[in-house]
Amino acid sequence: MFQEDNYPLRTGIVVKKKGDERMDNSEFGSGASSALGSLIEDMQKMFKTVSRPPVLLAIGGIGLVLWLASGIYMVGPGEQGVVRQFGKMHSQTGPGLRYHLPQPIQSRDVVNVAGVRRAEIGFRSTDGQTRVIDEESLMLTGDENIVAGQLFVQYVIKDPSAFLFRARDPEQMLMTVAEVALRNVVGRNTIDFTMTDGRFQVQEQTKQQLQRLLDDYQTGLLATEVRLLVVDPPLDVKDAFHDVVRAWEDRERLIQEARGFAEDVLPRSRGEAAEVVRKAEGYKEQRMIRSQGEAKRFLDVRESYEKSPTVTRERLYLEMMERILPHAEKVILPPQSAGSVLPWLPLKKAQAPHEIPATTMQKIKEVKS
Repeated sequence: MFQEDNYPLRTGIVVKKKGDERMDNSEFGSGASSALGSLIEDMQKMFKTVSRPPVLLAIGGIGLVLWLASGIYMVGPGEQGVVRQFGKMHSQTGPGLRYHLPQPIQSRDVVNVAGVRRAEIGFRSTDGQTRVIDEESLMLTGDENIVAGQLFVQYVIKDPSAFLFRARDPEQMLMTVAEVALRNVVGRNTIDFTMTDGRFQVQEQTKQQLQRLLDDYQTGLLATEVRLLVVDPPLDVKDAFHDVVRAWEDRERLIQEARGFAEDVLPRSRGEAAEVVRKAEGYKEQRMIRSQGEAKRFLDVRESYEKSPTVTRERLYLEMMERILPHAEKVILPPQSAGSVLPWLPLKKAQAPHEIPATTMQKIKEVKS
Protein backbone atom coordinates (compact mmCIF):
# COMPACT_ATOMS: atom_id res chain seq x y z
CA MET A 1 0.00 0.00 0.00
CA PHE A 2 2.94 2.40 0.36
CA GLN A 3 5.06 3.76 -2.46
CA GLU A 4 8.78 3.62 -2.50
CA ASP A 5 9.20 7.40 -2.20
CA ASN A 6 8.54 9.29 0.98
CA TYR A 7 4.80 9.82 1.45
CA PRO A 8 3.53 12.20 4.19
CA LEU A 9 0.57 10.96 6.16
CA ARG A 10 -1.99 13.12 8.00
CA THR A 11 -1.26 11.17 11.16
CA GLY A 12 2.21 12.67 11.29
CA ILE A 13 4.02 9.35 10.36
CA VAL A 14 6.47 9.36 7.45
CA VAL A 15 7.02 6.07 5.70
CA LYS A 16 10.53 5.49 4.40
CA LYS A 17 11.70 3.20 1.69
CA LYS A 18 11.80 -0.46 2.29
CA GLY A 19 14.49 -1.39 4.68
CA ASP A 20 14.47 2.01 6.46
CA GLU A 21 13.56 2.47 10.05
CA ARG A 22 9.95 3.41 10.81
CA MET A 23 9.18 6.27 13.23
CA ASP A 24 6.06 5.60 15.17
CA ASN A 25 3.43 8.10 16.25
CA SER A 26 4.18 7.86 19.94
CA GLU A 27 7.65 9.41 19.63
CA PHE A 28 6.38 12.50 17.70
CA GLY A 29 3.53 13.07 20.11
CA SER A 30 5.80 13.01 23.13
CA GLY A 31 8.06 15.76 21.61
CA ALA A 32 5.14 18.08 20.82
CA SER A 33 3.60 17.70 24.23
CA SER A 34 6.90 18.55 25.93
CA ALA A 35 7.23 21.81 23.90
CA LEU A 36 3.66 22.81 24.63
CA GLY A 37 4.14 22.14 28.30
CA SER A 38 7.21 24.37 28.47
CA LEU A 39 5.29 27.20 26.71
CA ILE A 40 2.45 26.96 29.20
CA GLU A 41 4.88 27.07 32.10
CA ASP A 42 6.52 30.24 30.70
CA MET A 43 3.16 31.94 30.31
CA GLN A 44 2.14 31.00 33.85
CA LYS A 45 5.36 32.53 35.19
CA MET A 46 4.72 35.72 33.17
CA PHE A 47 1.14 36.03 34.45
CA LYS A 48 2.34 35.53 37.99
CA THR A 49 4.83 38.36 37.48
CA VAL A 50 2.26 40.67 35.91
CA SER A 51 -0.34 39.90 38.53
CA ARG A 52 1.79 41.44 41.19
CA PRO A 53 0.27 44.70 42.58
CA PRO A 54 3.11 47.10 41.54
CA VAL A 55 3.08 45.88 38.00
CA LEU A 56 -0.70 46.13 37.79
CA LEU A 57 -0.60 49.67 39.09
CA ALA A 58 2.07 50.64 36.56
CA ILE A 59 0.09 49.19 33.67
CA GLY A 60 -3.11 50.83 34.88
CA GLY A 61 -1.35 54.17 35.28
CA ILE A 62 0.05 54.02 31.75
CA GLY A 63 -3.37 53.15 30.37
CA LEU A 64 -4.99 55.99 32.32
CA VAL A 65 -2.42 58.49 31.04
CA LEU A 66 -2.92 57.35 27.44
CA TRP A 67 -6.70 57.57 27.86
CA LEU A 68 -6.51 61.07 29.29
CA ALA A 69 -4.03 62.16 26.60
CA SER A 70 -6.48 61.14 23.90
CA GLY A 71 -8.44 64.32 24.69
CA ILE A 72 -5.69 66.62 23.38
CA TYR A 73 -6.47 68.07 19.95
CA MET A 74 -5.38 70.96 17.72
CA VAL A 75 -7.62 73.65 16.19
CA GLY A 76 -5.90 75.30 13.24
CA PRO A 77 -6.16 78.91 12.02
CA GLY A 78 -9.54 79.64 10.50
CA GLU A 79 -11.07 76.66 12.30
CA GLN A 80 -13.36 76.30 15.28
CA GLY A 81 -13.83 73.33 17.55
CA VAL A 82 -17.16 72.09 18.88
CA VAL A 83 -17.03 69.94 22.03
CA ARG A 84 -19.87 67.52 22.74
CA GLN A 85 -20.52 65.99 26.13
CA PHE A 86 -22.45 62.72 25.97
CA GLY A 87 -23.57 63.72 22.47
CA LYS A 88 -24.85 67.18 23.43
CA MET A 89 -23.01 70.35 22.46
CA HIS A 90 -20.96 71.58 25.40
CA SER A 91 -18.71 74.42 24.19
CA GLN A 92 -16.86 75.96 21.25
CA THR A 93 -13.11 76.48 21.10
CA GLY A 94 -10.89 78.73 19.02
CA PRO A 95 -7.58 78.08 17.26
CA GLY A 96 -4.73 76.56 19.26
CA LEU A 97 -3.92 73.46 21.32
CA ARG A 98 -7.08 72.37 23.15
CA TYR A 99 -8.24 69.62 25.47
CA HIS A 100 -11.48 67.85 26.27
CA LEU A 101 -12.34 64.89 28.44
CA PRO A 102 -11.68 61.62 26.62
CA GLN A 103 -14.36 59.52 25.01
CA PRO A 104 -16.98 58.43 25.78
CA ILE A 105 -17.43 61.43 28.06
CA GLN A 106 -16.66 64.14 25.52
CA SER A 107 -15.89 64.28 21.82
CA ARG A 108 -15.00 67.08 19.42
CA ASP A 109 -15.62 68.23 15.84
CA VAL A 110 -13.31 70.70 14.13
CA VAL A 111 -15.01 72.88 11.50
CA ASN A 112 -13.29 75.15 8.98
CA VAL A 113 -15.15 78.46 9.32
CA ALA A 114 -12.76 80.58 7.21
CA GLY A 115 -12.72 78.47 4.07
CA VAL A 116 -14.90 79.76 1.23
CA ARG A 117 -17.02 77.04 -0.32
CA ARG A 118 -18.92 77.13 -3.58
CA ALA A 119 -22.14 75.78 -4.97
CA GLU A 120 -23.23 75.57 -8.60
CA ILE A 121 -26.90 75.66 -9.56
CA GLY A 122 -27.90 74.85 -13.11
CA PHE A 123 -24.45 73.59 -14.14
CA ARG A 124 -21.48 71.56 -12.95
CA SER A 125 -17.85 72.33 -13.75
CA THR A 126 -15.37 69.45 -13.73
CA ASP A 127 -11.83 69.51 -15.11
CA GLY A 128 -12.34 72.87 -16.79
CA GLN A 129 -15.51 71.73 -18.59
CA THR A 130 -19.03 72.93 -17.86
CA ARG A 131 -22.02 70.62 -18.00
CA VAL A 132 -25.51 72.14 -18.02
CA ILE A 133 -28.14 70.59 -15.73
CA ASP A 134 -31.47 71.24 -17.44
CA GLU A 135 -33.49 70.07 -14.43
CA GLU A 136 -32.03 72.93 -12.39
CA SER A 137 -31.47 75.65 -15.00
CA LEU A 138 -34.79 75.77 -16.87
CA MET A 139 -37.38 77.96 -15.16
CA LEU A 140 -40.50 79.98 -15.94
CA THR A 141 -40.58 83.79 -15.91
CA GLY A 142 -43.44 86.05 -14.88
CA ASP A 143 -44.62 86.53 -18.47
CA GLU A 144 -44.68 82.73 -19.04
CA ASN A 145 -41.42 82.43 -20.94
CA ILE A 146 -38.74 79.83 -20.33
CA VAL A 147 -35.17 80.84 -19.51
CA ALA A 148 -32.08 78.87 -18.56
CA GLY A 149 -30.42 80.37 -15.49
CA GLN A 150 -27.11 79.43 -13.92
CA LEU A 151 -26.27 80.60 -10.41
CA PHE A 152 -22.91 80.60 -8.65
CA VAL A 153 -22.88 80.82 -4.84
CA GLN A 154 -19.95 81.28 -2.46
CA TYR A 155 -20.58 80.68 1.22
CA VAL A 156 -18.88 80.16 4.57
CA ILE A 157 -19.88 78.57 7.87
CA LYS A 158 -20.92 81.27 10.31
CA ASP A 159 -22.32 79.02 13.10
CA PRO A 160 -20.50 75.67 13.53
CA SER A 161 -22.99 74.28 16.07
CA ALA A 162 -25.98 74.96 13.79
CA PHE A 163 -24.03 73.56 10.84
CA LEU A 164 -23.34 70.31 12.71
CA PHE A 165 -26.55 69.71 14.64
CA ARG A 166 -29.47 71.77 13.24
CA ALA A 167 -29.64 70.42 9.67
CA ARG A 168 -28.97 66.94 8.34
CA ASP A 169 -27.11 68.04 5.18
CA PRO A 170 -26.66 71.83 5.19
CA GLU A 171 -24.68 72.05 1.94
CA GLN A 172 -27.23 70.03 -0.03
CA MET A 173 -29.94 72.14 1.56
CA LEU A 174 -28.13 75.28 0.37
CA MET A 175 -28.22 74.08 -3.23
CA THR A 176 -31.92 73.30 -2.98
CA VAL A 177 -32.71 76.63 -1.31
CA ALA A 178 -30.65 78.57 -3.88
CA GLU A 179 -32.59 76.96 -6.72
CA VAL A 180 -35.89 77.77 -4.99
CA ALA A 181 -34.85 81.39 -4.43
CA LEU A 182 -33.77 81.86 -8.05
CA ARG A 183 -36.98 80.35 -9.41
CA ASN A 184 -39.05 82.55 -7.11
CA VAL A 185 -37.33 85.78 -8.16
CA VAL A 186 -37.31 84.94 -11.88
CA GLY A 187 -40.98 83.95 -11.69
CA ARG A 188 -41.89 87.44 -10.44
CA ASN A 189 -40.19 89.30 -13.33
CA THR A 190 -40.48 89.36 -17.09
CA ILE A 191 -37.92 87.75 -19.37
CA ASP A 192 -36.80 91.11 -20.79
CA PHE A 193 -36.26 92.57 -17.33
CA THR A 194 -34.39 89.45 -16.16
CA MET A 195 -32.08 89.31 -19.18
CA THR A 196 -31.31 93.03 -19.54
CA ASP A 197 -31.40 95.93 -17.11
CA GLY A 198 -32.96 93.97 -14.23
CA ARG A 199 -30.27 91.32 -14.08
CA PHE A 200 -28.43 92.91 -11.15
CA GLN A 201 -31.69 93.38 -9.22
CA VAL A 202 -32.61 89.73 -9.78
CA GLN A 203 -29.19 88.72 -8.48
CA GLU A 204 -29.50 90.83 -5.33
CA GLN A 205 -33.05 89.67 -4.61
CA THR A 206 -31.94 86.05 -5.01
CA LYS A 207 -29.12 86.60 -2.51
CA GLN A 208 -31.44 88.18 0.06
CA GLN A 209 -34.06 85.45 -0.23
CA LEU A 210 -31.40 82.72 -0.14
CA GLN A 211 -29.91 84.04 3.10
CA ARG A 212 -33.36 84.41 4.66
CA LEU A 213 -34.17 80.76 3.89
CA LEU A 214 -30.79 79.58 5.19
CA ASP A 215 -31.44 81.39 8.46
CA ASP A 216 -34.98 80.00 8.69
CA TYR A 217 -33.69 76.44 8.28
CA GLN A 218 -30.83 77.07 10.78
CA THR A 219 -28.13 75.76 8.48
CA GLY A 220 -25.40 77.93 10.00
CA LEU A 221 -24.27 79.06 6.51
CA LEU A 222 -23.65 82.59 5.22
CA ALA A 223 -23.87 83.35 1.49
CA THR A 224 -21.03 85.80 0.80
CA GLU A 225 -21.54 86.11 -2.96
CA VAL A 226 -24.36 85.19 -5.32
CA ARG A 227 -23.62 85.69 -9.00
CA LEU A 228 -26.06 85.15 -11.85
CA LEU A 229 -23.77 83.78 -14.54
CA VAL A 230 -26.19 83.01 -17.37
CA VAL A 231 -29.77 84.03 -18.09
CA ASP A 232 -30.53 82.87 -21.62
CA PRO A 233 -33.56 81.55 -23.47
CA PRO A 234 -33.61 77.91 -24.56
CA LEU A 235 -31.25 76.92 -27.38
CA ASP A 236 -34.06 76.73 -29.96
CA VAL A 237 -34.86 80.46 -29.69
CA LYS A 238 -31.57 81.72 -28.29
CA ASP A 239 -30.45 83.50 -31.49
CA ALA A 240 -33.76 85.33 -31.88
CA PHE A 241 -33.67 86.51 -28.27
CA HIS A 242 -30.10 87.68 -28.66
CA ASP A 243 -31.15 89.73 -31.70
CA VAL A 244 -33.85 91.34 -29.59
CA VAL A 245 -31.37 92.07 -26.84
CA ARG A 246 -28.89 93.60 -29.27
CA ALA A 247 -31.64 95.77 -30.73
CA TRP A 248 -32.60 96.88 -27.25
CA GLU A 249 -28.97 97.69 -26.48
CA ASP A 250 -28.67 99.67 -29.72
CA ARG A 251 -31.80 101.61 -28.77
CA GLU A 252 -30.39 102.38 -25.35
CA ARG A 253 -27.09 103.42 -26.91
CA LEU A 254 -28.80 105.83 -29.30
CA ILE A 255 -30.88 107.22 -26.45
CA GLN A 256 -27.77 107.81 -24.40
CA GLU A 257 -26.02 109.45 -27.35
CA ALA A 258 -29.02 111.75 -27.88
CA ARG A 259 -29.03 112.62 -24.20
CA GLY A 260 -25.33 113.36 -24.36
CA PHE A 261 -25.84 115.61 -27.39
CA ALA A 262 -28.68 117.38 -25.58
CA GLU A 263 -26.54 117.80 -22.50
CA ASP A 264 -23.86 119.37 -24.70
CA VAL A 265 -26.10 121.67 -26.76
CA LEU A 266 -28.59 122.82 -24.15
CA PRO A 267 -26.10 124.34 -21.70
CA ARG A 268 -24.32 126.13 -24.52
CA SER A 269 -27.62 127.47 -25.90
CA ARG A 270 -28.69 128.55 -22.44
CA GLY A 271 -25.37 130.32 -21.98
CA GLU A 272 -25.69 132.14 -25.29
CA ALA A 273 -29.28 133.12 -24.48
CA ALA A 274 -28.22 134.42 -21.08
CA GLU A 275 -25.43 136.40 -22.71
CA VAL A 276 -27.86 137.98 -25.18
CA VAL A 277 -30.25 138.81 -22.34
CA ARG A 278 -27.45 140.42 -20.33
CA LYS A 279 -26.37 142.48 -23.33
CA ALA A 280 -29.96 143.59 -23.94
CA GLU A 281 -30.35 144.54 -20.29
CA GLY A 282 -27.10 146.50 -20.42
CA TYR A 283 -28.18 148.29 -23.60
CA LYS A 284 -31.54 148.98 -21.97
CA GLU A 285 -29.91 150.51 -18.91
CA GLN A 286 -27.58 152.53 -21.10
CA ARG A 287 -30.40 153.93 -23.25
CA MET A 288 -32.53 154.70 -20.20
CA ILE A 289 -29.73 156.55 -18.47
CA ARG A 290 -28.86 158.45 -21.65
CA SER A 291 -32.50 159.31 -22.34
CA GLN A 292 -32.97 160.51 -18.80
CA GLY A 293 -29.86 162.67 -19.14
CA GLU A 294 -30.96 164.17 -22.45
CA ALA A 295 -34.45 164.81 -21.09
CA LYS A 296 -32.96 166.57 -18.09
CA ARG A 297 -30.65 168.58 -20.34
CA PHE A 298 -33.60 169.57 -22.55
CA LEU A 299 -35.57 170.66 -19.52
CA ASP A 300 -32.60 172.72 -18.34
CA VAL A 301 -32.30 174.36 -21.77
CA ARG A 302 -36.00 175.05 -21.84
CA GLU A 303 -35.81 176.65 -18.44
CA SER A 304 -32.90 178.80 -19.58
CA TYR A 305 -34.72 179.70 -22.78
CA GLU A 306 -37.76 180.83 -20.86
CA LYS A 307 -35.59 183.09 -18.74
CA SER A 308 -33.56 184.60 -21.62
CA PRO A 309 -34.66 183.47 -25.08
CA THR A 310 -32.18 185.57 -27.10
CA VAL A 311 -29.08 184.50 -25.21
CA THR A 312 -30.14 180.89 -25.16
CA ARG A 313 -30.84 180.91 -28.91
CA GLU A 314 -27.43 182.38 -29.65
CA ARG A 315 -25.72 179.87 -27.36
CA LEU A 316 -27.46 176.93 -29.01
CA TYR A 317 -26.52 178.22 -32.44
CA LEU A 318 -22.89 178.67 -31.49
CA GLU A 319 -22.70 175.21 -29.91
CA MET A 320 -24.14 173.63 -33.06
CA MET A 321 -21.67 175.50 -35.26
CA GLU A 322 -18.81 174.38 -33.04
CA ARG A 323 -19.85 170.81 -33.59
CA ILE A 324 -20.36 171.05 -37.37
CA LEU A 325 -17.86 173.58 -38.78
CA PRO A 326 -14.61 171.91 -37.60
CA HIS A 327 -15.35 168.93 -39.88
CA ALA A 328 -16.88 170.77 -42.86
CA GLU A 329 -14.96 172.02 -45.93
CA LYS A 330 -15.00 175.82 -45.86
CA VAL A 331 -14.45 178.39 -48.66
CA ILE A 332 -13.73 181.96 -47.61
CA LEU A 333 -14.52 184.59 -50.33
CA PRO A 334 -13.04 188.08 -50.40
CA PRO A 335 -15.43 191.07 -50.41
CA GLN A 336 -14.76 191.97 -54.09
CA SER A 337 -16.04 188.56 -55.28
CA ALA A 338 -19.59 189.22 -54.19
CA GLY A 339 -20.76 189.38 -57.79
CA SER A 340 -19.61 185.90 -58.83
CA VAL A 341 -18.39 182.84 -56.93
CA LEU A 342 -17.64 180.77 -60.00
CA PRO A 343 -13.86 181.28 -59.95
CA TRP A 344 -13.69 179.96 -56.41
CA LEU A 345 -15.67 176.77 -56.94
CA PRO A 346 -13.65 173.48 -56.72
CA LEU A 347 -14.52 172.28 -60.22
CA LYS A 348 -11.79 169.60 -60.38
CA LYS A 349 -13.03 167.99 -57.23
CA ALA A 350 -16.60 168.21 -58.47
CA GLN A 351 -15.69 166.00 -61.45
CA ALA A 352 -14.91 163.09 -59.12
CA PRO A 353 -17.59 161.39 -56.95
CA HIS A 354 -18.13 163.45 -53.90
CA GLU A 355 -17.08 161.62 -50.77
CA ILE A 356 -17.90 162.77 -47.33
CA PRO A 357 -15.05 162.39 -44.84
CA ALA A 358 -15.52 159.63 -42.31
CA THR A 359 -15.06 162.01 -39.42
CA THR A 360 -17.83 164.23 -40.80
CA MET A 361 -20.19 161.26 -41.11
CA GLN A 362 -19.45 160.25 -37.51
CA LYS A 363 -20.22 163.72 -36.29
CA ILE A 364 -23.43 163.88 -38.27
CA LYS A 365 -24.51 160.55 -36.76
CA GLU A 366 -23.74 161.85 -33.29
CA VAL A 367 -25.80 164.97 -33.93
CA LYS A 368 -28.72 162.89 -35.24
CA SER A 369 -28.54 160.56 -32.25
